[in-house]
Amino acid sequence: MGSSMTVDVSVESAGMLERLMLAQAQECVFENTIAKGSTPGVCAKISRQVGLYYEEALAALNVAPLNQHFDKTWITHVQLKAALFYSEACYRYSLELHEKEEIAEEIARLKSGVSALSEAKQSSSKGAAQQLLDAINKLETNLNRNLERAVKENDRVYLMRVPPTSSLPPLPAFSMVKSMSMNEVLDASKEKMFASLVPDSSAKALSRYTEMVDDIIRTQAEKLQRGSELTRVRLNEMDLPDSILALEGNFILPTALKEDVEAMQICGGPTGLEVELQKLRDLRRVNQELLVQTEELLQKEAREDAQFRSQFGLRWIRPQSSTLTKNLQERLNRFAANLKQAAESDARIERSVREHLELMSILDHRPIEAALPTLARPIMSLDANEDAIVGALKQSLRQLETLGAQRAGLEDMLKEMKRKDDILPKLMASTGSYEDLFRKEIVKYDHLCEEIVQNIEAQEQLLLQIQAQNDEFAAIFNLEDYKASREKSYKQIEAAIAKFREIKENINEGLKFYITLQDAITNIKQQCSDFVMTRNIQCREMIEDVQRQIAGLSFQDGKNTGAYNYPPVGQPHQTQRSNSQQQTDPGNMPLSRPQTPYYQPPEQPAMSGYAHPPPPYGSPQQPPPPYHVPAAGPPYPPPQHQQQPAVSHEYGQPAYPGWRGPYYNPHGQQPGSVPRPPYTVPSPYPPHQSGYYKQ
Repeated sequence: MGSSMTVDVSVESAGMLERLMLAQAQECVFENTIAKGSTPGVCAKISRQVGLYYEEALAALNVAPLNQHFDKTWITHVQLKAALFYSEACYRYSLELHEKEEIAEEIARLKSGVSALSEAKQSSSKGAAQQLLDAINKLETNLNRNLERAVKENDRVYLMRVPPTSSLPPLPAFSMVKSMSMNEVLDASKEKMFASLVPDSSAKALSRYTEMVDDIIRTQAEKLQRGSELTRVRLNEMDLPDSILALEGNFILPTALKEDVEAMQICGGPTGLEVELQKLRDLRRVNQELLVQTEELLQKEAREDAQFRSQFGLRWIRPQSSTLTKNLQERLNRFAANLKQAAESDARIERSVREHLELMSILDHRPIEAALPTLARPIMSLDANEDAIVGALKQSLRQLETLGAQRAGLEDMLKEMKRKDDILPKLMASTGSYEDLFRKEIVKYDHLCEEIVQNIEAQEQLLLQIQAQNDEFAAIFNLEDYKASREKSYKQIEAAIAKFREIKENINEGLKFYITLQDAITNIKQQCSDFVMTRNIQCREMIEDVQRQIAGLSFQDGKNTGAYNYPPVGQPHQTQRSNSQQQTDPGNMPLSRPQTPYYQPPEQPAMSGYAHPPPPYGSPQQPPPPYHVPAAGPPYPPPQHQQQPAVSHEYGQPAYPGWRGPYYNPHGQQPGSVPRPPYTVPSPYPPHQSGYYKQ
């Protein structure tokens, strides 16, 4: 046989194929390990073993006789696989090294993986599957990214010396697969290989028998279900066991009604409506206050604008406030109308709560069963047999409950018997008719069927007995009147729930309305505040402009009328710095045409050279408040027959911020050279109190 053996079944080929299949099996284990999210160290060991198996297969393919027999694509594929899983092991192992902060070996492992992939792509990429090349490119990208990160960290933080790749120990590997001998796989002596095979005739017979059993179980189960349903309906008609429970004080409310009541009580019930109404009142009050505050902002600005317009006349040329705030005022009016309408709705809700509070008060009972009527014993009894009647009825109900439990047990017994009923061995061993076997086997279900019939008959007899006992019970305890009062209570509870829901929905709608309206009013209030602030800025600027105009006109009038006397050229004022009054030489004063002043203040003593100038009206003038215009009066102080003290430019200040009229000179001026500007305010600085000025 040796000379006739072909290469594909040779020992070398079988060994290579064994290594290749081990590599593929280990590769499946690696993919499963990755999917389960195992640690990088475990993945690296399994991946390295995949690479080793591929390397062993590659070594067998590269030597005779296999290198002359297999196509080159085999070698290319196996070589790329070996490089891929070696680099994969380097990548996974580097992740573990990164966690341990062993940065030097991490860099070396990453470089080794990149180098292996590059060499494999250069030598064996031709003819390889595209899927394999994509996996190699993806892994190479990950390796380069981690390598770049590791190099940066080492250069900036660790500063470790990277060892050469040749000095690194081999990567650890772990095999999860193994080869098995064919004798172990194909040993038929250990188990019966055909034990589970069933002949076709036996399979059909078994199916027929299974259908017969299913029919019996289905029929009996329907009987049991009808019996249970009949019991439920008959007891419900007799109002049992609710009437017995009501006699003992254990009331039962219908499930749906009880759930609705519990939901109402969780919301606070009728007593909680007052809290909700108070929320409505508070929100309405907040909205009204916001609206009033917003309207007051506009009204205050309009009053100030009207005041300045009346004071300055035609010089006040900016638009009126009412023209600019028309749209804002219309929106505020709409909000006010909405608030008025909402207040009426709130009043209707409060009136509805007051009117239906008595109806809804039943929902405040906890538990709600306490609001139901009670089934009381008769006040007078002729034979005093109430307890005996009640006891007999309870006993019958307990017997009926026992029959119901038996029916449930019978149904379970039928299902369990079917589960254990396996006649397949008998069918396969039978040599006669299958029908005879079926009749013999089906008999085992007869005793259960008989028990079910007996249970149904006993239940019917017991229901008749319970009916008679319940009629006697209803006559003695006046059960019909109790049912009527109970139904009335049910309807009252339902009506209370409906009214509570209606009021609650209306309150929620009101709360939502007020919250939305509050946001809208807050928004328009901010708009009005911005408008008022802008108008105030314009007001200050316009006041300054008007004051400049007034100051300029007053100066021209003063020059034309000669209201002030100026000293002759070359004759300066004589100012004496002493505490005595300043003396004036009448002969040195220039002659001027007398002028009648608007207001003649009393003669005042002369002031020291650095004192503040006297105010126009003879009293200290306080700085005007913001947006305040001085009252109308003579634009200039009356002429004096004595020299006015000089105003020091060190302490003088303009009449109002930003004023730079023709009379303001920041540099020093000769005393008395120009008249004092109008609206002069005293200097904010106190006079010097040093010893020099006290001499």
